[in-house]
Amino acid sequence: MNQQNYISKNTKEFWKATVALSIGSFLIFSNLHMVQPLLPLFSEDFHVSPATASLTVSLVTLTLSIFLLLFGPISDAMGRKNIMSIGLFGSSFMSILIFFSPNFTTLLILRTFQGIFLASLPAIAYAYIGEEFDKNAIGIAIGIYISGNSIGGMGGRIVSGFIADHWGWQYSFLIMGIFGLLFFFLFLVLLPKSQHFQTHHFSLKIGIREMIHHWKNPILRQAYYVAGIIYFIFLGLFNYLGYYLHQSPYFLSTTVIGLLYISYLAGTFSSTLSGRLDQVLSIPRRIFYGLLIILVGILFMGLKPLFMIMTGLIFVVFGFFFVHSASSSWVSLHASHAKAGASSLYLLSYYMGGSMGGTLLGYVWSPFGWNGIILVTFVLVLVGIRISFRMNTFHEEKKETDNMVPSN
Repeated sequence: MNQQNYISKNTKEFWKATVALSIGSFLIFSNLHMVQPLLPLFSEDFHVSPATASLTVSLVTLTLSIFLLLFGPISDAMGRKNIMSIGLFGSSFMSILIFFSPNFTTLLILRTFQGIFLASLPAIAYAYIGEEFDKNAIGIAIGIYISGNSIGGMGGRIVSGFIADHWGWQYSFLIMGIFGLLFFFLFLVLLPKSQHFQTHHFSLKIGIREMIHHWKNPILRQAYYVAGIIYFIFLGLFNYLGYYLHQSPYFLSTTVIGLLYISYLAGTFSSTLSGRLDQVLSIPRRIFYGLLIILVGILFMGLKPLFMIMTGLIFVVFGFFFVHSASSSWVSLHASHAKAGASSLYLLSYYMGGSMGGTLLGYVWSPFGWNGIILVTFVLVLVGIRISFRMNTFHEEKKETDNMVPSN
């Protein structure tokens, strides 16, 4: 591949790059979400409330969202692959350190630092795809990359739940950290060097100014709203599902609760499917249909039978990753410049939403229980559907403008 060529679909470079980015995505999201089946154990071992235990998720997503503002401009100066590699190594090393945590405060501090390293990959990966891939390959590449999110989220939860039941939650972090270092080296070998990256001097001021410019763009802002809403819903549901199923009448073990996250396979499929439907359905329509699927899933999760809860979980996961793939593609396609900044702002909105949902829904859980969680998330999906209509209006206006033929 020379500097004039972009990565095309189904080439050797395409698969090397997408596999490497999926490995990176797997590591990031396995480390991010592995604590969710462990939350009831944190409450028991450290005698903290569910809302306090959820800080082991929310502080990570909050720190991650803040440092996304930094890593975009830093990668503009130091290169995409370099920063992503540092982040993957650091996040895995933090997992090993957490194994030695003597108390809940230390656990929170180390998880917060882990969030800094976890921030390195997401926005930069989107920028890498936007710079290195052919326009017709971007949607598919993002879909495959996001499938790594779903596999990582599933694998992290299942493995950590199983290990915690047999050897304690501390060993969940140790084993995940060791395997993370092994996958880090595989990432280094597979990911092609940037061919279209242009170095810029690091300037946080310029980076923030560009993100403010992106935020003022009403077309991009709709995707930022969607990102925050869907992750608020998703992380909130998953945080408190473990508590719900850990108590009467279910009394499920940590291992069994972890196994429920096999439902993430639906997200692995749907994120890739969303990318492949790029030539068939517009992005706003994909977002609308994905949100409808989430809505149905939430209704199922509000029913008592465990089978219906599991079915609803599959619907929610499928719809979430379907929407996430489409809305992130919207940003990549509509950001005319400073793509790293546009992607960073998308993910800032995404993770801020998750951070808020992960903890704020804890204050819904305490007085109102699972029914309160279901009601709040249901209403938020309706808000997201309204935004998808607005996105469709922008899409139709742009299509009409593009089809206009100048008069003679």
